[in-house]
Amino acid sequence: MSWSDGMSSSPLIQPRTDMGSGFPTLLRKELTRFWKVGFQTIAAPVITALLYLLIFAHVLEGRVQVFGTVPYTSFLIPGLMMMSMLQNAFANPSSSLIQSRITGNLVFILLPPLSHREIFAAYILAATVRGLCVGACVWLVALFFIPLPVSNVLWVLVFAVLSCGIMGTLGVIAGLWSEKFDQLAAFQNFLIMPATFLSGVFYSIHSLPPFWLAVSRWNPIFYTIDGFRYGFFAVSDVSPWHSLAVVAAVFFVLCFFALRLLASGYKLRT
Repeated sequence: MSWSDGMSSSPLIQPRTDMGSGFPTLLRKELTRFWKVGFQTIAAPVITALLYLLIFAHVLEGRVQVFGTVPYTSFLIPGLMMMSMLQNAFANPSSSLIQSRITGNLVFILLPPLSHREIFAAYILAATVRGLCVGACVWLVALFFIPLPVSNVLWVLVFAVLSCGIMGTLGVIAGLWSEKFDQLAAFQNFLIMPATFLSGVFYSIHSLPPFWLAVSRWNPIFYTIDGFRYGFFAVSDVSPWHSLAVVAAVFFVLCFFALRLLASGYKLRT
């Protein structure tokens, strides 16, 4: 065999197969990113939720009846927990991606041996952890004001994880789509915030006029909060199984869409 034959029979650069995956590193980076500024990412949302609790409980306690025998303050706490979880789960991947894009270090996510599924999983897991941490802290602080035992832990965990997954996936989509902070702020202010505040955080949808009751039933965020409340009170506006079906369907559809965007390199390679 000649020297030229030997050169043509093997590639010039052999791919490394012993490097493993960059998934643990990216996950650790996303977790560390919000944990190092915990006063801003965890304590601040807890204080905001506490202010909502103090104001609305003081104004509406005894004046609003929900679920028959559930005190309004107790009714309010799961809604505030879920609202805080949703907003923070969305903020984690969306802010990370937009900052990486603007500072120019997004390339360091594309260079390591990371598949689009691993990138997606790292961002979603970190978003879920942040959301759950905030929700747990809101609940612990609220216990100083009113006891709120959990009726069904499994329902609470299932809806908490799926809901954080939904908003984390939306955060990935928004972070990929947005090229500057103004676009991300528009996504959050005109989509996330209205859907969250109009989802029954502060009220039961059965207290709404027929038109707005029908509109609320088309809001998937309503089902995350209503199913989450069922885990505390064993009572809800709609069947928890109906809520679970809607939340799970929305989660899988958004996951499919986000994975397609990542697989195509949407706004990542240009």
